[in-house]
Amino acid sequence: MQAGDGSTQAQDVATRKQELRRRLERLIGIAATEGNEILPLRNGDQIFPAMLRAVEEAEHTVDMTTFVYWRGDIAHRFAHALAAKARQGVRVRLLLDGFGSRLIERELLDEMDRSGVDVAWFRRPVRLSPLKQNHRCHRKVLVVDATTAFTGGVGIAEEWCGDARNPQEWRDTHVQVRGPAVDGIAAAFAQNWAECREDGLYDAADRFEEHRQPGTSVVQVVRGSASVGWQDMQTLLRVVISSAQRRLRLATAYFAPDRYFVDLLIAAAERGVDVEILLPGPHTDKRVCQLAGERFFEDLTAAGVRIWQYQPTMMHAKVLTVDGIAALVGSTNFNRRSLDHDEEIMLTVIDERFTARLDADLDQDLTVSERLDPGRWRRRSPGRRAMEAATAPIRHFL
Repeated sequence: MQAGDGSTQAQDVATRKQELRRRLERLIGIAATEGNEILPLRNGDQIFPAMLRAVEEAEHTVDMTTFVYWRGDIAHRFAHALAAKARQGVRVRLLLDGFGSRLIERELLDEMDRSGVDVAWFRRPVRLSPLKQNHRCHRKVLVVDATTAFTGGVGIAEEWCGDARNPQEWRDTHVQVRGPAVDGIAAAFAQNWAECREDGLYDAADRFEEHRQPGTSVVQVVRGSASVGWQDMQTLLRVVISSAQRRLRLATAYFAPDRYFVDLLIAAAERGVDVEILLPGPHTDKRVCQLAGERFFEDLTAAGVRIWQYQPTMMHAKVLTVDGIAALVGSTNFNRRSLDHDEEIMLTVIDERFTARLDADLDQDLTVSERLDPGRWRRRSPGRRAMEAATAPIRHFL
């Protein structure tokens, strides 16, 4: 390659990055921020130590929300860490989804309450009207001292511990963020906290200092909310899929989209984009959702989309990469529930090095995945087809 060719290629990449950024900013109405440091974390062995270390180093505030807070040693470790910081005088707020965290042990709640942790519940089912029962807070957010934040797919439960070595250790992706994008992640917590607490959104413990810019990543923080009509999260996915020119890779725990988004993926493949989808295999925790998505496999593979099924354990990551220049990572699945019903958070990271890290993780995942054989899939049994069709009445809620 001649020197001029390299310069032209770099200029093309810069132009594409700027076009994608401006398209997302204009159509979603949320400005991206520059100078962020984004660290991808793979599986519990990397994720939980980083989160706990951040909590232990907190000096002023810890704000945390999660959909799942279940049982086991990791649940105790987080409760003890949060309680310890509260006893030291750090303001600690914990927001738990009323449905997803219903299995938390009472003794952990008592310990945190005695220590001064402010625990709030998002839409506990027994207190809701029927219209709100289906709208949950699926966001996973940890913000420490308004300078470091975490988000992604991980819940607080034993299932997420380890390194995806067996069916008891789930595969997932989280990210650690420093820089101006922390404010957008903090807003996701504040938005849901405001619904649960009548007191102010901030107090004397909050600090509003100018953010440092420790990295080079451009980040847009998109918050999806349970509402009616077209939502920001749907716009985000629509823009990114439609913008793909070379390669689009999607990893999602729950694949049950509507026909519109299936057609977007098909259109991308038909215009020459290399489209890959990584899904759970035999160890899915929601078989009915898996069946709802399988009804689209024949159309997708006919268009050239490659579908992979992860074999070692439950694949719970929510990641999308596009053309090697940008990536989405957060709590949003590629299903109707995430896009229509739940409170979600997704980061758009425009950064080739970060995207390459996530692509490398996906490459590693594919080595232990099985590719769906289109011919064999077309010959699946009438019974299998009937099971897929049986999900029709509830697809909107999956």
